[in-house]
Amino acid sequence: MAEEKMEQKEGQINVELSEEVAEGTYSNLAIINHSASEFVLDFIKIMPGVPKAKVKSRIVLTPQHAKRFLRAMQENVARFEAQHGEIQDSEQPQIPLNFGGPQGQA
Repeated sequence: MAEEKMEQKEGQINVELSEEVAEGTYSNLAIINHSASEFVLDFIKIMPGVPKAKVKSRIVLTPQHAKRFLRAMQENVARFEAQHGEIQDSEQPQIPLNFGGPQGQA
């Protein structure tokens, strides 16, 4: 599959999605930190019984984009639950992760 291109219409952005990026990256843990000027989202894959995990992707957002992202996620979760039922939030064991900055939450 070659790079996909969405046809550009007036007032729209042409977005390209390479095959590699289209495959996605699995993450089952997110650590979120912020400063006065940015939000940093680290997406991690942690495996049971493995004491080490690597950040698979880091996204840096302005505070305005972080708020838009939050709203978009809330809207999408609401639509998902309307179609498929409420997402059950299972209890996760607390993982002590502190990298010297503010405590992140996922």
